[in-house]
Amino acid sequence: MRDRLKNKLLNKGIRIEMMLFFILIAVVALGNNMGDSVFSNYFKEVYNVTASQRAFIEFPRELPGLLCALVIGGLSFLGDAKTVVVTQILASIGLMALGLFTPPFGIMLIFLFTNSLGMHLFMPLSDSIGMSLAEPDKVGQRMGQYGSIKTLVSFLAGIIVFFGFRTGSFSFSSDIKWIFVLGACIFAVATVVSLFLVKYTKGMSISGGNKKFRLVFRYRYRYYYILTILHGVQKQIAYVFGSWVIVDLLLKGADIMSLLTIISSFIGVFFLRLVGKVMDKLGIRFMLFTEALIFIFVYTIYGFVVWYISENAISGAGFSVLLVYLLFILDRLSMQLSIVKSVYLRSIAYDQSEITSVLSTGTSLDHIVAILAAQLSGFIWTQFGPQYVFFMAAFLSLGNLFVAWRVKPDSEAIAAAKAKEEV
Repeated sequence: MRDRLKNKLLNKGIRIEMMLFFILIAVVALGNNMGDSVFSNYFKEVYNVTASQRAFIEFPRELPGLLCALVIGGLSFLGDAKTVVVTQILASIGLMALGLFTPPFGIMLIFLFTNSLGMHLFMPLSDSIGMSLAEPDKVGQRMGQYGSIKTLVSFLAGIIVFFGFRTGSFSFSSDIKWIFVLGACIFAVATVVSLFLVKYTKGMSISGGNKKFRLVFRYRYRYYYILTILHGVQKQIAYVFGSWVIVDLLLKGADIMSLLTIISSFIGVFFLRLVGKVMDKLGIRFMLFTEALIFIFVYTIYGFVVWYISENAISGAGFSVLLVYLLFILDRLSMQLSIVKSVYLRSIAYDQSEITSVLSTGTSLDHIVAILAAQLSGFIWTQFGPQYVFFMAAFLSLGNLFVAWRVKPDSEAIAAAKAKEEV
């Protein structure tokens, strides 16, 4: 029956494993948005955390990323596809506990860690599986499509969250946090989809077990790791402190946060498809330059606007508030350019079989920096002012510009790789 369905879809030009992966990406993105998009409001409304406490929460939340290579290495006997099943179970358990109970702060962090572990393990695995399934001449396009699907689902999730909080269906003041319960159920559906992916990729390299897994620190990957480390800082600013400006300084609720997610996701659906096509046409180096300049511009302007808001105690409406909303959206769009890193890695990989190992090593480095950046940013926010958090991010983004300048143009990189293979 499996072969019959597979052949039927192939006759229509559809690869069943690719279709299942698209579905998996969509379902995981939906479940993730039921938690990630409102966590800042949850911490503020339920536990009334300060900026320094918000920074501390990032330690258990980002620790799974630090442990990523170790955990995936321990589960490598399962293979990538089967390990994805484990990630969805963990994500579901963690979010369900947060939904059904309002545990003490310390216990909450344990369940937050469990959910985060599942999602962080899924990150490098999804990139690796996605690139394995992609046609050799359409890697950029496929990565753009994967990102577009995530963004489209984020758009739909934002609508659900917005109306859920506006109508009172979702609330952080109720005993049961139904938004988290819904997210946990969606992760359970993702578990089922991933089981089907295991079934239909049986015999393919992405699902084979007993792979040798290790941390990889080859010299050829140095620029990829620099980009990964810088991403660890930038994502903290974008997802934690960018959100905290709106939640803490502007005093906005989950409905406003979800509305901004709706807007950024709607734009992102088209933005990511464009990124994939431009990357295939103009090359990775061009996209690295573009990414660097966007980061520097957004965080510099962010810093000045936040400085003005904090000095003038603005929390209502006005041009500066609208500008923060615009910068928040631009920042979320710029974070989606992280797909460029994965495609760059594939273009320089010494051996395609070690891509998952390099991605996981990069994820661990990313999260070492993310944990440190969160604590440093929380200290800077409290002691010197929130604007300096964004100025720091703008300064560090000069590193992206340095990498873009140093990497070889695509044609030279490919020629150099072929020459080494021949030797």
